[in-house]
Amino acid sequence: MIDDIDRIMAVMQTAFDPAWGEAWNRRQVEDALALGNCHYFLISPQGLPVGEDEDAAGFSLSRTGYEEEELLLLGVTPEYRRKKLGRTMLDALQLAATSRGAKRLLLEMRKGNPAEFLYSGFGFYPIGERKDYYRLPNGERIDAITFACDICGENTVNLT
Repeated sequence: MIDDIDRIMAVMQTAFDPAWGEAWNRRQVEDALALGNCHYFLISPQGLPVGEDEDAAGFSLSRTGYEEEELLLLGVTPEYRRKKLGRTMLDALQLAATSRGAKRLLLEMRKGNPAEFLYSGFGFYPIGERKDYYRLPNGERIDAITFACDICGENTVNLT
């Protein structure tokens, strides 16, 4: 697992702009994975699960709850963006979450995050807002938006 955490952290360093303060540190990732209900997925530049000696182009980290799976982080290194890796990871998350009994995916992100385009295209829709939830490194506050994607129901994404 140490090798995989190294891969997650390598992607995290390039995928998350420090101006927003959204990246997790190594301890946060390790602590989340130690809980037993958190899961990660590493993707190669070719859109496949990473091989043993291969660098990751992206990762996702999620947490399982009762009939829900929360996407905690999803990152793709800048040179591999716009190559459908984010969508591929969301597809993998949906399949894995379904196998763990989830009926709905959740995520929360800062208002104005350009990743909203990816999530909306996958079927996520806003269900709530938290005023001034995120504090940027410069002290500024930004609202958070909570999104959901139904796995079973009218908003189900067709993977075919």
